[in-house]
Amino acid sequence: MTIAVDFDGTIVEHRYPEIGNEIPFAIDTLKMLINDRHRLILWSVREGKLLDEAVEWCKERGVEFWAVNRDYPEETACNNQHFSRKLKVDLFIDDRNIGGLPDWGTIYRMISQQKTWNDLLAEAENGRMDNPYAMPREGQKKKKWWQR
Repeated sequence: MTIAVDFDGTIVEHRYPEIGNEIPFAIDTLKMLINDRHRLILWSVREGKLLDEAVEWCKERGVEFWAVNRDYPEETACNNQHFSRKLKVDLFIDDRNIGGLPDWGTIYRMISQQKTWNDLLAEAENGRMDNPYAMPREGQKKKKWWQR
């Protein structure tokens, strides 16, 4: 898949124009998605020096994006007569989603297992035990963490 990933509020905490602290597990999850052969595009409102700083911050931590604020690395307004900042991707990861940003473990699970929010909610309602964080079914006691 081609996945657009926002920077501020998604990979790092909101501190624009500074770079905030990493949101827990963001970098590790992005690395796993790259290893799974997904194409990641950094999709940010940042431009110029601020964008360069964000790209470098990610690169220093081992995350290199396939493209930055464009559909493919070589894209320019000159070589794409339909150039637009609106990306043509399979998925957007952004803190401005309806309902907010899920934790990065949930994001990875949704992508790698091709799960939807509805799938995750149904699993939680049914108390599926392949998810150790799922809520137990009615009348079923939740196992302690050391019993899993």
